[in-house]
Amino acid sequence: MRFYPAVCAAVLLMWGQAVSAAEITVSAAASLSNAFKEIAGQYEKQYPQAKIRLNTAGSGALLQQALKGAPVDVLAFADETTMDRAQQQGLIRPESRRVFARNSLVVAAPAGSRLRVGSLADLNTPAFKRIALSNPASVPVGRYSKAVLERAGLWEKLQPKIIQTQHVRQSLDYVARGEVDAGFVYRTDAALMRDKVKVLASVPTATPVSYPLAVVTQSRQPAEAQRFARYVRTPAAQAVLKKYGFEAY
Repeated sequence: MRFYPAVCAAVLLMWGQAVSAAEITVSAAASLSNAFKEIAGQYEKQYPQAKIRLNTAGSGALLQQALKGAPVDVLAFADETTMDRAQQQGLIRPESRRVFARNSLVVAAPAGSRLRVGSLADLNTPAFKRIALSNPASVPVGRYSKAVLERAGLWEKLQPKIIQTQHVRQSLDYVARGEVDAGFVYRTDAALMRDKVKVLASVPTATPVSYPLAVVTQSRQPAEAQRFARYVRTPAAQAVLKKYGFEAY
């Protein structure tokens, strides 16, 4: 049997392209880190040729990365506002946009704290000296938090106490380490550190804390990206999200 180097090289090149063709990058909100890591693992087991590169950060930071040309195939944000901005910029395929989970906002404190929050007005008492809150200009949890504080007439009053963070996981870390007296985080984040963090109060939001997902317009692997986007809404993926405290869409 004779081997032709040129033919073999071409076959190897095609094989390599076929393998890499299933690799996509998923940029997901920081609060999705744990759940999406598990979902990506499930997905790769079901589709052995697929490879998911998971990139997590604050939704605003992820949007800016994508707008500046960072390679990404699927975007999953923690609010509709950020996805609206992505759609207005022509960054996503509108027909692929879907809400896949919901969450809720809470005020959390270090596990050993004796402080209580009967109403948000309690945050304005001397007992609360430092409050972690993510940047409302770029982070969904920060926008939700600012909105509820504005409705309560507390936003300006609490400014001297607010320690601004880059994303919800940073706020959670500050709370867990006792570096702040309280912090605004998602219920799912507080649940990850039950031994270090406790929920002082649930905070109703004017709009639901919804998580939309969409395929990026310039995705180099649109078919694979669309398949992953659909997978996130399957019972198997939804079970993972539920395990981490997210509510069904």
